[in-house]
Amino acid sequence: MLLTALIFFLILSILVFIHELGHFVVARVIGVHVEEFGLGLPPRIFGKKIGDTIYSVNWLPIGGFVRLAGEDEESHSSGFTQKNAKHLFWARTKKERAAILVAGVTMNFILAVGITMYLLTQGIMEPTGSVRVERVLSGSPAALVGLEPGDVIRFASPYPGKKITLEMEPELHKPSQLIEFTKNHLGEQVSLQVLRNGQLVSFVVVPRKEYPKGEGPMGVVITDLALHRYGVAEAPGLAVRINLSRAKDMFVSIGTTLWRLVTLKPLAEDVAGPIGIAQVTGQAVKFGFLAVLEFMSILSLNLAVLNILPIPALDGGRLAFVFAEKLLGRRLRPAFERSTHQVGMIILFALMLLVSINDIARLARGGS
Repeated sequence: MLLTALIFFLILSILVFIHELGHFVVARVIGVHVEEFGLGLPPRIFGKKIGDTIYSVNWLPIGGFVRLAGEDEESHSSGFTQKNAKHLFWARTKKERAAILVAGVTMNFILAVGITMYLLTQGIMEPTGSVRVERVLSGSPAALVGLEPGDVIRFASPYPGKKITLEMEPELHKPSQLIEFTKNHLGEQVSLQVLRNGQLVSFVVVPRKEYPKGEGPMGVVITDLALHRYGVAEAPGLAVRINLSRAKDMFVSIGTTLWRLVTLKPLAEDVAGPIGIAQVTGQAVKFGFLAVLEFMSILSLNLAVLNILPIPALDGGRLAFVFAEKLLGRRLRPAFERSTHQVGMIILFALMLLVSINDIARLARGGS
């Protein structure tokens, strides 16, 4: 439990740091003064001023922030005059402000792609379109007739069956096909055509009607997955495509969840808040370092997707005000923008509370 909590906190801290670092770096490059770079939300635990920026750690470990000078026209910071107003956020062009706002989302997307690239080079399990024997259980019907790990089962038919050649179209592509065939022929002789070392070998086996729990009628563990390692040259493009596809699914999922909330329908079981995410972290830890990395990649992408939504208080909400300014040809009143973001923050906390209640209810029901 303690290890899970530490890893969850570490992952969250890294994702928030990367996100805020994007805002920080782009703001500094453009020339906007950064007043504070904070991890967590206030109240502040401690802070240290280096140059013109305060670097702080805060009590609520659920986010972070970069406080820019002049985030609206009413937030002129002390020490700034008309002469050096170019260092204020509101004084920059619409393109420059937009670049600063999307920098955090961009960094989270880049992190997700980078992790995915690394995982691709380490190898991922992919469908092969064939049914491969992964393990043969001792004393089982499969073991007695000589099936071995690595055998690829190409055909299954009642015995005696027609003669099958390697040139024929494979009939088995998924484990579910062999499982269904076996269930329909319990206690009967069946013929398996197996590809071994480039040759088709025939086996006659009798799937048992009664068998030890967890062994199955033939006593084999089968899969259609195999480890595929991608080269450094092909991994980047595939990593981008994978994350774009995941992002699309996330947008659809978020839209569905928001619609359920608006229409007062119960949340889906797979919708998770901080409690649910912490629980999934514990499950990833059990599968090892690469599983934790993949989970971190998905979380980073999810953070990017959430923040780009045009919801007040999020980066996308602030970006929406920049677009509105472009369309209207004038700035919206700073007081209106600030009030809108405050309301948005209240709504976001309310949504987080509802999702957390959903997490707790799922745990109470014994769900995972």
